[in-house]
Amino acid sequence: MRVLFTTWAWPSHLYAMVPLAWAFRAAGHDVLVASQPELAGLTASTGLPGASVGADVDAVGLVRGYVLPSENGPADGAGQTPRSGKGPRAMQMFYAHADSMTDDLVRLARDWRADAVVFEPTALAGPIAAAAAGVPAVRLLYGADLMGRARGLLPQVLAPLAERNGVGAFDPFGALTVDPCPDGFQVPVDHPRLAMRYVPFNGPGGPPHPPLGPPGPGVQRVVVTWGHTMARLSPERFLAGQVARAIARPGLEVVLAVTAGQRALLGELPGESAGLVRVVEDTPLHLLVDDASLVVAHGGAGTVLTALRAGAPLLLVPQLPDHLGHSGRVVAIGAGEVLTRDEATGERLRAETEKLLAGDACRAAAVKLREQMLSLPAPAGLVAEIEARVVACAA
Repeated sequence: MRVLFTTWAWPSHLYAMVPLAWAFRAAGHDVLVASQPELAGLTASTGLPGASVGADVDAVGLVRGYVLPSENGPADGAGQTPRSGKGPRAMQMFYAHADSMTDDLVRLARDWRADAVVFEPTALAGPIAAAAAGVPAVRLLYGADLMGRARGLLPQVLAPLAERNGVGAFDPFGALTVDPCPDGFQVPVDHPRLAMRYVPFNGPGGPPHPPLGPPGPGVQRVVVTWGHTMARLSPERFLAGQVARAIARPGLEVVLAVTAGQRALLGELPGESAGLVRVVEDTPLHLLVDDASLVVAHGGAGTVLTALRAGAPLLLVPQLPDHLGHSGRVVAIGAGEVLTRDEATGERLRAETEKLLAGDACRAAAVKLREQMLSLPAPAGLVAEIEARVVACAA
């Protein structure tokens, strides 16, 4: 089979597709990853073949418009995008990316002779391109199905793009949804899902040097990460350094997982010289969390699922709607706590961290979800079933 994967140019959305794309390649299928030109270099770093479609869109500017309101946030123009119409607030952003990508993606799907198009739930050019090429579309979730409530609206929203490419009626959710979330974590949905074990891909890279090793006797490890998104929106929204300064103390090892470009945003870390804080650059998160007693983060889907796969509870400070949605699922299963941006003072961060480290309930809930995750079939184990369903749909 020839399987065309597609996402708009955002690192975490690409990373969520890599394990299944590689599973298809390892099974002998041809794979191609299509996105806007901005993502070409990052796609190449995953080792997967890539193709550029459409034009780059000001994704950072669009995302900045959907930051959750707060009194203490920076005056950076965030949260200024007005709500228009129904459905998820970010639908305007998703449409802008689809408008950029659809025409080229349709041509690519036809010219490359794709047998199926795999798309992440916000890459709305995907199901249109599949319909135009006459092949099945497979929807690959990267976390909780927060787009589920928009299903009825999507055909109307996407109608101009579909008509432009000669597509009539089509299902914006495709023929099949592949879901990396266990039932206990997923939001209620009314469409069939194919369960898949979450396998983290948090970017290219290897373990830190020198290696972390297990925490010392009587020491608890807290991993702090703020993902890729918030620093791109505004340095003041990147709270990792603030968190480390608030929670560092003897008996606690704070590991700050950042990119090399984020290092300067951390500010002064007094605990670093005392050995209480360690900054680790460009190391994939899943290589750092196995021995963590707690993960403190922003609430992105990849970070949340990676922490839960390690059985680590979470303290989250969401600043975007999807981060809020995933934080809500963490609270719903009892695997962590959430603070708003305004609540995340040094005192509250310290108090919530100590409470989570001292208690067992959230860790037990995280370990339970880890067991559910590991009981699901790995991406490699699903390739044959997805292939059979694609062939059946195409027949």
